[in-house]
Amino acid sequence: MMDWTDRHCRSLHRFISRHTWLYTEMVTTGALLHGDVPRHLAFTPEEAPVALQLGGSEPDDLARCAKLGEQWGYDEINLNCGCPSERVQRGAFGACLMNEPKLVADCVKAMRDVTSVPVTVKHRIGVDAVEDYAFVRDFVGTIAEAGCEVFIVHARNAILKGLSPKENREIPPLKYDYAYQLKRDFPQLEIIINGGIKTLDEVQTHLEHVDGVMLGREAYHNPYVLADVDARFYGESGPALTRDEVEAKLIEYCASEIARGTFLGSITRHALGLYRGEAGARGWRRVLSDSRQLAKADLAIFEEARSHLRAPVDA
Repeated sequence: MMDWTDRHCRSLHRFISRHTWLYTEMVTTGALLHGDVPRHLAFTPEEAPVALQLGGSEPDDLARCAKLGEQWGYDEINLNCGCPSERVQRGAFGACLMNEPKLVADCVKAMRDVTSVPVTVKHRIGVDAVEDYAFVRDFVGTIAEAGCEVFIVHARNAILKGLSPKENREIPPLKYDYAYQLKRDFPQLEIIINGGIKTLDEVQTHLEHVDGVMLGREAYHNPYVLADVDARFYGESGPALTRDEVEAKLIEYCASEIARGTFLGSITRHALGLYRGEAGARGWRRVLSDSRQLAKADLAIFEEARSHLRAPVDA
């Protein structure tokens, strides 16, 4: 979710669900070791719990970055072994690492040696034409021996050549049974499933077989899907915030961020799906995507956007 799940996105999601575990966009070791650390790692206490997802393949570099993540207050350090983009391939990390389980084990051990927070791994079930379940089973087994206890399984292969990142999320078939089998083979591990999951009913079904479910793009494009998570899966007794109440909190957040010099559009771009499925949602999205309006930093833009929600137009 590079360039997507930044702190503004996570703040919106936290308004909707108090208990959902949130993840950063993937941050490369180079960006932290040679770039602007506060820009990449700063977040508000209200966002917690938050996991820092790292991209890299050098154990020493990952250890230094994991230590930074712990110092900045993250609750988990996650190593990305699933991203198939060409940019990641050029850096020899992401999904490429599934072909080098011993290196991943060394990376995990290096990070665990310098941090007290959990170190987890997100991965695919195979690479390119490798379809055999034994491949992902052996990968998980090797990493588990290094002390990793939590695996987030994107239940698709990663095709490193010939498919774009978008196509990699859609074309390789989903094989949820591989994740289910991992849980049966490694009952002591926490197995979290990811990939193509869109509804809380689907989440419920998966939880009959694994320990957790990760929502990615569905939660981004349709953030209000998280509204019933706390009551349904965490035993929260109070009512969920309505969309209007979430919007009110978002406006307050925007006001504080504008005062810090944040461009309003950097925040509203994450909220375009808040009213997804509601009458007038298209007009809401159009107004909050208008760069000329957003440049004025005038929160009255929300009132204009809401005016479309009152009219029975196409959502």
